[in-house]
Amino acid sequence: MCVVSINVPEEILLDLHEDKNDFTDYIKKMLAVDLYKNRKVSLGYCANVAEMTKEEFIQSLGRNGISIFSFDSEEDFQEELRNA
Repeated sequence: MCVVSINVPEEILLDLHEDKNDFTDYIKKMLAVDLYKNRKVSLGYCANVAEMTKEEFIQSLGRNGISIFSFDSEEDFQEELRNA
């Protein structure tokens, strides 16, 4: 596991009424959502970054308006339907 540190003004935590641990959890989840949204890494890796199960992460994506389904063409979509 790699540890990455960022400096955040304490006023942000005060304004958000969050403690350091809550903010850290938020940052991990938002990073994971962004990584998945931009197709940087797999759903499993993103769930790991967010410290969630895959199912929880999929629900989190849905709450953020991000679908786990992505097709490059109508043909890809039709093939996926046939395989379902």
